[in-house]
Amino acid sequence: MNSKCIAVIDTPQFQRLRDLKQLGVIYLTFPGAVHSRFEHSVGVGHLAELLMKRFQRDQAELNITHRDIHNVTVAGLIHDLGHGPFSHSFEKWIKMYRPEIGFHHERMSQMMFQHLIEDNYIDFFEEDDILFINELISGKYSKKHEDKAWMFEIVANRRNSVDVDKFDYLARDSYNCGIKSSYDSSRLMIFSRVINNEICYHHKEGWNLNSLFNTRYSLFKQVYSHKVGVAIEHMVADALTLADKHMKISERSQSPATFTHLTDCIIKTIEASTEAQLEESRKLIKRIRRRDLYKCVEECIVPGDKIQHFKVPSAAEVVSGYSSDGLESLSEDDVIVDTHINNYALKDKNPIDSIHWFSKWEGNESFSLSQKDISLLAPSTFSEKYIRIYCRQKDKIAATQNAWRNYLRKTNQNIASPEHLYKGRFESGKKKLF
Repeated sequence: MNSKCIAVIDTPQFQRLRDLKQLGVIYLTFPGAVHSRFEHSVGVGHLAELLMKRFQRDQAELNITHRDIHNVTVAGLIHDLGHGPFSHSFEKWIKMYRPEIGFHHERMSQMMFQHLIEDNYIDFFEEDDILFINELISGKYSKKHEDKAWMFEIVANRRNSVDVDKFDYLARDSYNCGIKSSYDSSRLMIFSRVINNEICYHHKEGWNLNSLFNTRYSLFKQVYSHKVGVAIEHMVADALTLADKHMKISERSQSPATFTHLTDCIIKTIEASTEAQLEESRKLIKRIRRRDLYKCVEECIVPGDKIQHFKVPSAAEVVSGYSSDGLESLSEDDVIVDTHINNYALKDKNPIDSIHWFSKWEGNESFSLSQKDISLLAPSTFSEKYIRIYCRQKDKIAATQNAWRNYLRKTNQNIASPEHLYKGRFESGKKKLF
């Protein structure tokens, strides 16, 4: 990293990333996932610089300047400055709890960058540089930068989602969580060219790119949306909600100056407090420490032909299906309806369809390939929606499962998991075989 990049890194705003775990609370499920946003951000900046220098060396006609390289590198460095405590978990919480704030980590990254410049008296950024870097973070370019559209595919690629951000976090997260991945980002860095103002890839890298998106899907399936990790996310969210009135967490997320001091340490702050106002929040954190977690009582995949018409019920609607039959009482505060979507990064589309390719013989012309030109064994569906039902109290688990299944029967929605997957799971005295 050059001295200007080091000047950005050596600031309180950037060093704060050391106190944000890359995968939020997932380290409580995958013990190796203790890496931080700091090393990820340095990694993305490094890869962005490498790719820009490679294009500068191999494609002189692009007229890439040292200023271009510096700006794209800085965009890679600072693209995650706006993440809150426990990364995406915080963003989910504040969007649900205080939607009127309109919090988004990319927008906060831009605000934090401006604050970083002003607070540390950094004077080597021109106004045009700041505008350009902010646009690179968002992945959206203005008319002024149309001739550099390909540069917007390096850090945050909105066209097909192939960018150095993914190159870094897929490799880093896989390594730290013990997940094997088969794609090779270094080949994608080498076998790429800028053609017609967009980054294209050598056609022989088709399966490598398929593997990249499959690795992303696998990480979401196995790690990011792990049912225990999601249970802990909900517990942390509830703890933040209970503490917010006293600690003003949501208010502090609106100003870069106060946001700088919001890190994962907030849980330790609550835990070590003695104020009566934080008692309920402390109890929840103690439950996490004792592994007395919210329980996932059922999980199901919404069939593809029902996704468009399936209405995700509220907790109150699920509870309305409860038939007590002498069991415990159940309220909507006991139930959490969690939904998440796993995909190949472009909603329900195949990102391969948005990639352009080149060949050894026609290196300055790009063309399209269909999935069948790459492999006949690739998936035909690229998005799936999950519904999970969580229960906050152990003594309400059977009642919650009863309510959910009755709700599905009452609404004629045949999406319940096969009964043998859950039958007897929550009966007392049952011994786990596996």
